[in-house]
Amino acid sequence: MRQRSFLLFWCARTLSNAAFMMQGVAVGWQIYELTDNPLDLGLVGLVQFFPVVAFSVAIGQAADRFDRRVIAACSQIGKGIAALALALGTAGGWLGRDSMLAILFLSATARAFEMPSMHALVPALVPAPLLPRAIAASASAQQTAVICGPSLGGLLYGLGPTVVYATCTAVFVAASLLIAQVRIGPRVKERMPLGMETLFAGFSYIRSRPVLLGGVTALLPIYARDILHAGPWALGLLRSAPAVGALSASIALTRHAISGSAGRIMFAAVGTFGAASLLFALSTSIAMSFLALVIYGAADAISVVIRQSLVQMRTPYEMLGRVMAVNSMFTGSSGSLGEFRAGTVAAWLGAVPSALIGGVGAIAVMLVWMAAFPELRRVDRLIPESPQSRTTSTEQLA
Repeated sequence: MRQRSFLLFWCARTLSNAAFMMQGVAVGWQIYELTDNPLDLGLVGLVQFFPVVAFSVAIGQAADRFDRRVIAACSQIGKGIAALALALGTAGGWLGRDSMLAILFLSATARAFEMPSMHALVPALVPAPLLPRAIAASASAQQTAVICGPSLGGLLYGLGPTVVYATCTAVFVAASLLIAQVRIGPRVKERMPLGMETLFAGFSYIRSRPVLLGGVTALLPIYARDILHAGPWALGLLRSAPAVGALSASIALTRHAISGSAGRIMFAAVGTFGAASLLFALSTSIAMSFLALVIYGAADAISVVIRQSLVQMRTPYEMLGRVMAVNSMFTGSSGSLGEFRAGTVAAWLGAVPSALIGGVGAIAVMLVWMAAFPELRRVDRLIPESPQSRTTSTEQLA
């Protein structure tokens, strides 16, 4: 935090994610009130999943060819415009399910461009020895946002969704102003000709380095209203619960980096994530649901920090945007796709069976991946690769 540019980055990421989470609470409650259909909660996840996958190649190219700070700032302005449209539509009375989904698609497209650019900035903001702690601190920014955003969104919703969306607009603009002030050292940019090899370099790099390789949050409006019999404040509380656990885990990792058995710890965290999902599915009290989601968030944060560290430490800076775009396509979209799965299954079978299926599925994926990717299981320490190793990897790719 003594690195000024990293501090500005951290504040910008916190504000941008907090506004996105505030918006998510308002959208979830509003669309469920409009239609009373769990399937529509799944559609919210689907429209936010699609841009990450559809535009991943273009996103990676943009992050590596243009100033990542400009991409991030413009993306935050784009999300602000989408939030303003939600505010105006709600105030004007013309916002329905279809128009809300269309606006969310535009917001998700802006976020899809923002995420890899923000992640790829981190190695340029701190000295190499501080990188593992910076990655954990960056994750704490996300979790701080997920604590503050949903809670504030749930409280402001009492004044009406228009107030929530208007607040989100202002916060997105503030985040863009902060990221525009970030300064990074000069770097020599390799202008490779635009061709098929360059376009799909991120996929090729991850394929050549296999070590780089839930969804209950969509159901929270149903749990808050129909199972726990509470209001928007409970929805905001439950949306914040995973981040309480995740922030605690991220702060611990910021101060004490993982020193060994990183691969095994990551798989144990995924298993714990699935078990917490099962506990949440069977809960009938707000206290138990909150506790389950705290464990859920802490386990997820440990897994995320390890995975992000492996990617950012083992990828050449000049192609980090493309690799992060591919990584985001799988990790960043998994939550939205999981929400679509959860909402769809809830519409067919009910909220509790949907959450149970998600927990069992997470544990099953952990067991399959441990067998399929032994390289991940054997990862020990999280340390940056030497410049010589990175150069060799780039030459092999070329």
